[in-house]
Parts: sequence; structure tokens; C-alpha cells
Amino acid sequence: MLKSALPFVPEYFDRYINQTDDASLLAMLERAQDELQNFAWDKLEALGDRVYAPGKWTGADVLQHMIDTERILTYRALCITRGELANLPSFEEDDYAAHAQGNQRSWEELKAEFLALRTSTLYLFRSFSDSMLLRIGTTSGKSMSTLALGFIVAGHQRHHFRILEERYWPIL
Repeated sequence: MLKSALPFVPEYFDRYINQTDDASLLAMLERAQDELQNFAWDKLEALGDRVYAPGKWTGADVLQHMIDTERILTYRALCITRGELANLPSFEEDDYAAHAQGNQRSWEELKAEFLALRTSTLYLFRSFSDSMLLRIGTTSGKSMSTLALGFIVAGHQRHHFRILEERYWPIL
């Protein structure tokens, strides 16, 4: 289904959805997988523990955040497609990052995990019919469609890759 088929764009998450193309969800997730595989991993490794401002995450922390967020978004998508009626909880990204210890993991491990997760995400969304993609659930007290969650996955990656390119690469 195309991005233009979204029944509505959830408040706050528009910042991620708007970074995606008006393509089919699967095409957008496949494009995101290509962008992930072709990312400037060497620059990220060269960055090490440097940050562009005090209190900001390291590159490894950013990657771990992206992995954690994709897991949460795909869990939400699974719940909604399976008819979950409960309000799915929000998460505080800074608290997760503080406990994740992304900095203590190797680049190879982070990259391998992210690529494996993306493959799993693709399988999950490929398993959803159009009617499943249009199902609506509640996350953090807000209505959300499965389709929106898929576009958020792709847009969230682009959002953070842009931050890395615009704010982190200049300090190399």
C-alpha cells in the first residue's frame, strides 16, 4: 500500500512519515534496507565516542536507539494486526539509551543485528494483508495504523541517518 493510503498521519510521528517517499510500504522498507546496507559504516566507526555536543548520544548509542525503536514499532504493528485492544505503552528513548549500553558493543555486532532486524521487519510486513495494514490500534493513547508504523520504521531511520550526516560527520 502507498503512503498516500494512510487513513491519517498520527500526531508527532509525521516527522518520520514525512521523510519517506510516496511509494508502497514494502518498496519503502526495501529501500530503507538498501540505505542501511550502504550506510557510511566506516565513518560511524571512525567517529568512535565523539559527539557533536555535550550530553548527546554517541554513534553507537544512536544505532542502538534505532534498533530498539524498530523492535518496539514492529511489536506494535504485530499487536495491532492481531487485534490487540489494549493501549500499547510508550517508551522514553533517553531512559532506554541510558540502559542499553550501545557504546559497549562492537560496530560489527550492531550492524549485523540491525541488518538482521530489518530482514525480520520485512518478513513481518510482507505477511500483512492490506486489511491488516489498515487496522487501527492505540499506542501511547493515540490511534495508530499498522501502515503508519511501517512508514515510521523507514522514516525513523532516515531521520537519524540525516542527523548523523549533518551533525556528526562534520566533527570527523
